[in-house]
Amino acid sequence: MCGRYTLASPGNVVAEVFGLDEVPELRPRYNIAPAQDVVVVRAREGRRELATVRWGLVPAWAKDLTIGHKLINARAETLAAKPAFRAALRARRCLVVADGFYEWQPTAGRKQPWYFQLSDGRPFALAGLWERWQAPGIDPLESCAIVTTEANELVAPVHGRMPAILSPEGSARWLAGGPAGELRALLVPFPSEKMRAHPVSLRVNSPVVDDRGCIEPIAG
Repeated sequence: MCGRYTLASPGNVVAEVFGLDEVPELRPRYNIAPAQDVVVVRAREGRRELATVRWGLVPAWAKDLTIGHKLINARAETLAAKPAFRAALRARRCLVVADGFYEWQPTAGRKQPWYFQLSDGRPFALAGLWERWQAPGIDPLESCAIVTTEANELVAPVHGRMPAILSPEGSARWLAGGPAGELRALLVPFPSEKMRAHPVSLRVNSPVVDDRGCIEPIAG
């Protein structure tokens, strides 16, 4: 699964990588957690727009918001079959903007967090799905889930799953849409040789801790 990630890159770099017309104002975030607001890129009227949504997908048919706590991730293998995700797969795909993510490795009776990035440290797109939910007397809520796939050789010793990272070409195809089989073909493990990783402090275990110390390497 993907339960935490980061987005600390400057707005001008994010705009360049994601092909945005405007440079967004973004504060550095080193420990993004479920149920928080997150930044995604969507296609709208032939251009890309940046939007802020809640992490934890709430389907349009949900009776209340609590289902979002269970739907922070969507398995690539079952997107087209799951009622919570299949409508979004057809019509509401997005790119979750990130520049790193965490996974936890069971070791010596505890779980050691590791931080994963691209080798060049630049931001990248995670395949995402978004939904819009509304109930009488409540403001509309837009929310998202991060698509996960099997781990590559770098991530596998730490965790069996990883977020589905999209190349620039894959990002464009994901937003453009198409048959479920063609979209599924994009959701494969990212090449491990294009990534790097290091263990980090247990401080990241607490979602209230959000500073650069979360990503600093530790010995071991």
